[in-house]
Amino acid sequence: MSGDVKKVSGALLGQIPSGVWVLGMVSLLMDISSEMIHSLLPLFMVTTLGVSAFTVGLIEGLAESTALIVKIFSGALSDYLGKRKGLAVFGYALGALTKPLFAVAASAGIVLTARLIDRVGKGMRGAPRDALVADITPVHLRGAAYGLRQSLDTVGAFLGPLLAVGLMLLWADDFRAVFWVAVIPGLMAVALLVFGLREPEQYQNVKRSNPIRRENLVRLGLRYWWVVGIGAVFTLARFSEAFLVLRAQQGGIPVALVPLVMVAMNIIYALTAYPFGKLSDGMSHIKLLSIGLVVLICADLVLALNDHWSFVLAGVALWGIHMGITQGLLATMVANTVPADLRGTAFGFFNLVSGLAMLLASILAGLLWDRYGATATFHAGAVFCIIALAGLMRPPSPPPTGTDEN
Repeated sequence: MSGDVKKVSGALLGQIPSGVWVLGMVSLLMDISSEMIHSLLPLFMVTTLGVSAFTVGLIEGLAESTALIVKIFSGALSDYLGKRKGLAVFGYALGALTKPLFAVAASAGIVLTARLIDRVGKGMRGAPRDALVADITPVHLRGAAYGLRQSLDTVGAFLGPLLAVGLMLLWADDFRAVFWVAVIPGLMAVALLVFGLREPEQYQNVKRSNPIRRENLVRLGLRYWWVVGIGAVFTLARFSEAFLVLRAQQGGIPVALVPLVMVAMNIIYALTAYPFGKLSDGMSHIKLLSIGLVVLICADLVLALNDHWSFVLAGVALWGIHMGITQGLLATMVANTVPADLRGTAFGFFNLVSGLAMLLASILAGLLWDRYGATATFHAGAVFCIIALAGLMRPPSPPPTGTDEN
């Protein structure tokens, strides 16, 4: 039986278009490059450049806000042009070309410039890339395809910090040397996308109109906006993963080992994203999202219960499973509920709303943490999960005409 399951799984992986593997490997390489820098950047700014914690927060806030704004326009532009690969390549190239700026930065101003350009690149590539996955993948394999891309992306998210830590130990805390090494996987990601992916020709032969005109936004349909709303409430329930790190620190885990909490979460996320993505192709999306919310409720309650390392590790593991269940699934639902010629715009709006929800959730979580403690923060997350569960019980129907939703 075990052998049969492996054969079926292997056969399914073989059916996933090669372009999805390319996009996944591009994400993996760029995440290694970015996380090698981002995992060290706050410490670099404070210890090497001598900036304040407020300045660090200001730079990060400006950078993430920039990415949110760009996401809308890049997705809509990819729909209007009928071409996605060029925008994705441009976005990844911007990200790769900022890496040397971090290595030579002598002031907070240069770091801010690099972060802004890097986030413009991230905003530029996200929606076109996600829409490309749907463009090149048959409907019955989309869950598996999004799960695979997300899984490979997450592998990069934990390999990058691990590589950064290893090089810092090897080179006696030489930040700039590590930043220079980060340039290599970034350039490899761009080269792989340029030479390894061919955009489907049939997509480019369709007549286009301005995707953000009122009549086109109406075509997105009620079911799509319901998915956007559910995604936003999911994000409010989850807030920033930085609070997992803070909880680990409260429990007495040595400071040098605290980043390993995120590594553990991302390993579990990477291991579960593809299997659950594959499962979503043959299972009710609403049921699977509900399971993901129940898992997140369990994670919040465990993390609220105690700050001992065993509780933190259990909560982080459940958090990673929740991410594996839901993130690729939400992307699949976006792709399946909108017309093909509006997918880029749809992903742009979805990413924007989710990003704004993450900003609001993190502010609320921080206020609760400061005023009432960690327990209140995680209990609030569980409450938002219950609200999201209630929303899942009343999905709009029927799906809009011309979409792939069953």
